[in-house]
Amino acid sequence: MAGNMIPIAGESKKRICYFFDSDIGNYHYGPGHPMKPHRIRMTHALVMNYGLYKKMEIFRAKPATRKEMAQFHTDDYVDFLSKVTPDNMEEFLKEQAKFNLGDDCPVFDGLFEYCSISAGGSMEGAARLSRDKCDIAVNWAGGLHHAKKAEANGFCYVNDIVLGILELLRYHKRVLYVDIDVHHGDGVEEAFYTTDRVMTCSFHKYGEFFPGTGELRDTGHGKGKYYAVNFPLRDGITDEAYKNIFEPVITKIMETYQPSAIVLQCGGDSLSGDRLGSFNVSMRGHANCVRFIKSLGLPLLLLGGGGYTIRNVSRTWAYETGLAAGQELCPDIPMNEYYEYYGPTYRLDVPPSNMEDMNIAKYLEKTKIQIFENLRHTIPVPSVGLQAIPKLPHDEMDIDEDLDNPNERRPQRLLDGLIQRDDEFSDSEDEGEGGRRDIQSHKRARRQSPKMNGNGMLNIYSGIQTSLSQSRQSAELHFNTASSNHDSSLSVDAPDPPVVAPTPIPPLLIWGAFPRPHHLIDPQGMFLRPHYNLIELRPDHLINRPDHLIDRPDYLINRPDYLINRPDHVINRPNHVINRPDHLINRPDHLINRPDHLINRPDHLINRPDHLIDRPDHLINRLEYLINRPHHLIDRPDYLINRLDHQIDRLDYLISRPHYLIDRLDHLIDRSKLVHPIEAVIKS
Repeated sequence: MAGNMIPIAGESKKRICYFFDSDIGNYHYGPGHPMKPHRIRMTHALVMNYGLYKKMEIFRAKPATRKEMAQFHTDDYVDFLSKVTPDNMEEFLKEQAKFNLGDDCPVFDGLFEYCSISAGGSMEGAARLSRDKCDIAVNWAGGLHHAKKAEANGFCYVNDIVLGILELLRYHKRVLYVDIDVHHGDGVEEAFYTTDRVMTCSFHKYGEFFPGTGELRDTGHGKGKYYAVNFPLRDGITDEAYKNIFEPVITKIMETYQPSAIVLQCGGDSLSGDRLGSFNVSMRGHANCVRFIKSLGLPLLLLGGGGYTIRNVSRTWAYETGLAAGQELCPDIPMNEYYEYYGPTYRLDVPPSNMEDMNIAKYLEKTKIQIFENLRHTIPVPSVGLQAIPKLPHDEMDIDEDLDNPNERRPQRLLDGLIQRDDEFSDSEDEGEGGRRDIQSHKRARRQSPKMNGNGMLNIYSGIQTSLSQSRQSAELHFNTASSNHDSSLSVDAPDPPVVAPTPIPPLLIWGAFPRPHHLIDPQGMFLRPHYNLIELRPDHLINRPDHLIDRPDYLINRPDYLINRPDHVINRPNHVINRPDHLINRPDHLINRPDHLINRPDHLINRPDHLIDRPDHLINRLEYLINRPHHLIDRPDYLINRLDHQIDRLDYLISRPHYLIDRLDHLIDRSKLVHPIEAVIKS
């Protein structure tokens, strides 16, 4: 595997964070839709089989929450995305029109989870860049640059780029966003159109092409005037032409704007041969943009985007991942689970075609000069006032996270938190055979437990312990409060040992961390009240108990902590009942999750709508198209509703008739006298 990549000479080593969630490839926009999340899984397969995992840290980011998405998107829009599914989409027809869901942005299974994965990777990558935990963060599932504040657009639902930039702005004064997708990055530009803290720069096809925005004259508004850079292009641009405009424009922006972080959207639809694109850029021409941005040496968030010839997209993104990690990947694609996708050449390359370049040199030069002129109007290095950084949920991460070994699934610090002393907890009364009480080493350890001296103090030198009664008497003499907190009926497994004569104690106080100060007796018998909290004299049956158990009666000691504060009549209930509210304890399991107003209904009525509960069974079970009759039949007078059974429950052969017979005119359905159905049909 080492032969699959070669270190790039002269490049300094960068810390790379690579984000991938294996679930991303499970989502599907629908048959015939050009957007294929499966391309992310194909890219990851190449990354792993080339061995790039050795050169970077791989993370599965926490999916973004609704609250995090609402930093940019409206609450109504996020709430709609979290609720709508293919099964209930008919209930949200009005909202679908309002939020622009339809053919381009369909409702599919797992829509909200898909958006959460995409946004979570970009936000976590930005957060790690801001906290200086990496130099480059890669999230190929991100880059969905068309999504608006309250609208889905261009296969994009949640704008992970805007959310990532907002995270960067918490720590960075100015952020540069660069977009090399064939489509204009309208969603990101619109989000930051009126601010000078984010400069957006997009190289895209302009004209009769989606989304129809990104004209050269679109430069921002208000405080953000001239902080939006658009380079409109025509069909067929080549690697050389693209490089000749990309590098000078970015260099000029860096000189003028001087950002402290960069976000690069690497849409793969600008590649040659893309299903929806019209450029003639090869894989290496596309990757040259990544190489140049990386050479600037700023924190870099590398994102995906468009790309609809998925074998070419996965090739390019894998190659660009290698460039980010300082590795040149070999042209022969290694074996992987999607190897057959890359035939017939099985090479890591996307060559250009013989497509005509409509971008003449004069047009490109004129556009470049105009962009330079616009940048001349910007304020050099706009200042940002000092302010407190707002706290977000992911800021509350464990401070020891940096010490964890990334190759361990469960770091040692987590395992240390699970270690307990052998005498930390007592055995359960109903443990039976197999518990520690049946182990000889445990019995021997109990017989050799340390003793108390005559003064009731622990003799750490002799290890001799007085009897239970002597310890309790000592405690009563000097610590009435300690003994009064315990039940008088304490039981001990072992018989009381014989009384042992007091043993002299060196002039030494026993220090500890006890929450309340108490009187202590020094070796000369003097009463002291120390300035510090010292350990109190505990009876022998309390010596080996943790501090938080000292004040509990014995019959509570052996209960798990989560049972201590429960009434006795709850303790003996099964675990699955303990956590239920009291008013639910006595209900059968199948009733627990029902609303209270349904509990007292017979089971066969639970799933009926309320307006059907009081109807006789012979009405409830009628065919659905009879229950849901038109309004002019439902509101009939009572004397028609309560007609004799042979009038309401018309003959079976009438019930089974087609709708055009059931929905006959009122004067046929609501006839006051019984008319034979066959005669009615003949008369009509």
